[in-house]
Amino acid sequence: MVDLNFLKPLSCVVYGSFPQFVQTLFSPIFAAHFYNVQYNIMSIIQQIREKYAAVSIAVIALSLVGFILTDYFAGRGSGAGGSQSKSLGTVNGKDIDVVVFNDRLQEMENGYRSQGMDINDEMRQQLIEMLWNNEVEETILTAEYEKLGLTFTSADMNEALYGQNPPPALAQQFTDQQTGLYDANAARQFINSLKKKSASDPQRMYVERNIIDFLVQNGLRTKYVTLLTGSVFYPKWLSDKDLADQSSIASINYVSIPYTSISDSAVKVTDEDINAYVRKHKNEFKQQESRVISYVSFDAAPNAADSAAALDAVNKQYAPFTASTDAAQFVLANNSSTEFYDGYIVKSALQVPNADSIRSLPVGAVFGPYQDGGNFVLAKMVAKRDIPDSVKCRHILVGTIDQQTGQPTMTDSAAAKLIDSIKTAVNGGASWADMVKKYNPLSDGSRENNGEMTFSSVQIQAPNFAKEFGQFILFDGKQGERKVVKTSFGYHYIEIMEQKKIEPAYKVAYFSRAVEPSDETINNASTAAAQFAAEARNAKQFEDASTKKKLAPRVAEIRPADYSIIGLGGARNLVKWVYENKKGTVSEPTTLGDKVIVAVIVEEREEGLPDAKTARIQVETIIRNQKKAKEIIAKIGNNRDLNQIATSFKTNVLRADSISFYSPFIPGLGMEPKVTGAAFNPAVKGKASEPITGNSAVFVIVTENVGLQSAGNAAYNDRRLQMEGGMKQAGANAAFQGLRNAAKVKDRRIKFF
Repeated sequence: MVDLNFLKPLSCVVYGSFPQFVQTLFSPIFAAHFYNVQYNIMSIIQQIREKYAAVSIAVIALSLVGFILTDYFAGRGSGAGGSQSKSLGTVNGKDIDVVVFNDRLQEMENGYRSQGMDINDEMRQQLIEMLWNNEVEETILTAEYEKLGLTFTSADMNEALYGQNPPPALAQQFTDQQTGLYDANAARQFINSLKKKSASDPQRMYVERNIIDFLVQNGLRTKYVTLLTGSVFYPKWLSDKDLADQSSIASINYVSIPYTSISDSAVKVTDEDINAYVRKHKNEFKQQESRVISYVSFDAAPNAADSAAALDAVNKQYAPFTASTDAAQFVLANNSSTEFYDGYIVKSALQVPNADSIRSLPVGAVFGPYQDGGNFVLAKMVAKRDIPDSVKCRHILVGTIDQQTGQPTMTDSAAAKLIDSIKTAVNGGASWADMVKKYNPLSDGSRENNGEMTFSSVQIQAPNFAKEFGQFILFDGKQGERKVVKTSFGYHYIEIMEQKKIEPAYKVAYFSRAVEPSDETINNASTAAAQFAAEARNAKQFEDASTKKKLAPRVAEIRPADYSIIGLGGARNLVKWVYENKKGTVSEPTTLGDKVIVAVIVEEREEGLPDAKTARIQVETIIRNQKKAKEIIAKIGNNRDLNQIATSFKTNVLRADSISFYSPFIPGLGMEPKVTGAAFNPAVKGKASEPITGNSAVFVIVTENVGLQSAGNAAYNDRRLQMEGGMKQAGANAAFQGLRNAAKVKDRRIKFF
């Protein structure tokens, strides 16, 4: 039986992603790449425990009751002939099963957690969005594969599993320790043994879902993309023209009659004008389903009194902090907002406010208080010394425990004797690389680099970095020195290859207090929001209460998949509330960050084209300018003399040069693509153009000259191949987007997440 635990870190990510994370995960030297993230999470949890324990217990109890009742009634409904939809959505009529989707989401979350990453609400919604888009895309593409008869054959699978580029999980498990080569036969035996097991066997299901299924999908996608890119032909005449166009520049004389010369009040834009414009440009205005809310917010952020209280608390600790002999214990015992970092920071990396003053402190002295973000801080110099900014080293490891199971693999005495023998052999001329391949465990991240590793001083001082290893390469040892070092992983023979940028470094203890809202501040905001909500139980009352209290409501458009709202941050629960209620419903006071808000649903926008009221803000100026342009063009009439036109409109004839064929931006004019295009029209060289309706004005131009810039020294074939590659990729992307736009997608995620 092969242990499949080695696959778990890869189960949540796209094949080939996070190679550095995987290497880091299995490195016995640096096993906690994300320690600081985990430490901050634990700090937050502790604060919740201390401040809100009673509330948390009550909420958890109510949640459990709700969970049980929900599960009970859901079970009754389905068992009694009722049905509960398991469809998260449909793509061209094909359902996406919510159970399967949720299983995959859980695997993704678990995999990210295994890398030390925090899965908060925002991160989870991003994963949901990523997974949903992948499901939609794969469903669409699978139908295309079937139409084209594309298949992933057994020969394709053999090559993918046992060829030159096997899946990383199999490559890691079945690489021979002696030769460093992938053992395809061993991998084949393993896969064949899985095929003999029941289809419901967990091991078989795991490999099929996380390796086999991906290889099939990736292989089919590769074939499909190859067909798309292979269908693009880039003829020589077109490449010659494109290359010439890229180098083309023009200069013009022009008259500009700006739209601002006509008052906005003189031009009326009706709803019918707007509707006609939207219908004509329907692809630009096709809107997704959305809801619009109006909300008022009550500030629960710290005020001046809260800031003064935090500063006073820090000032009171100045003398005790200065007198303390154990800065780390003082920071911990007095609940500093900043944890003590028991490590040195090099001078160039000490990027904090008042860094120069802190660096100049004698050991034991304190600087502050000063403000750093939302904290008032005291800084105490604990120690100073010179250290390298980073270290390159190599090691040979005789492991004494299995890194995956934790079980002993060799006695301590046997390992000590073996490392001494290795030391003698290497010092006598034996190959370091051969020793690494022979003795370093597969789980050691340095094996592929002949035992070589480079670490920053921050990485070396991380809490889960092997302390004895770090002590030698960063503090005790010198460049070129070798030493046998024992750690919890076994015995290492280490050589310090390079210590880069040795500079002064400082160990500083920070005692801080966060400027936080007091209970009074929070209560005031909550009370004000509750009073407002009590007076505003419908849309009309909401408007009246806002006017009465002189509040300025803000507006936000929300779509079903949104997890945050501009100006409010993460607000998934509010988004769900919006879609669970009707137009005119007013929310209860809702705390979002440092605000307490009350919202009312003011509009429900269905998928399709917007009405005139919704579209007006986008197109009113465009339509008004179009009407103004007609008036200006009518006044110009048949006159094509630039000087006469300029005199008629009380303006001047101007000149613009260095106009690039490939750029819609014209110096002095801004974004005017129609003018750019006209400048290269042979019909207007030396002759006035017809009036041009631009973005900001009506233009009449005369092209003075068209020429070529220096094309540089790039070889023609290289430039042509580069452009052809871009065109092929653009063609493939356009095909994907076309399929996506044409697909009929029903998204019901709002009901589940």
